[in-house]
Amino acid sequence: MITCGAEIKGSELILCLLSKQDGLFQIAECRQVRHPLHNPNESESIRKFQRLIAKLFEDYKVTRLVIKERPTKGKFAGGAVGFKIEACLQLLEGVQVELINNAAIKEVLQKHPIPIPFKATGLKAFQESAFNVGYAALAEE
Repeated sequence: MITCGAEIKGSELILCLLSKQDGLFQIAECRQVRHPLHNPNESESIRKFQRLIAKLFEDYKVTRLVIKERPTKGKFAGGAVGFKIEACLQLLEGVQVELINNAAIKEVLQKHPIPIPFKATGLKAFQESAFNVGYAALAEE
């Protein structure tokens, strides 16, 4: 079972694919980890984005998607385009979608620290937050 940790930044979706077997975490390769939503005001563009993500999840057999929750109000509130991306993801068929807030991620990481430094994972620096989301979701199980 592949779990996808996701972070939405502006008009871009950042992914990290992880799995856990016998207590060991595996980072799965992914052909594209950054997915921008171009032309968010055009419904065809949104449909194309959703089809692209659905195909990616089908190809990599992703069954669970965990998204870093963004506040709806305040200084760090998410933008309209980000919430369109989130809605596209929540409507995907055959994928269990969950939201996890920053406080819950920090709590899990305190209980179950990441056993290696992030740089040793081989992931790009911009994927760190998406990795933490996926790791926290799997560590809770």
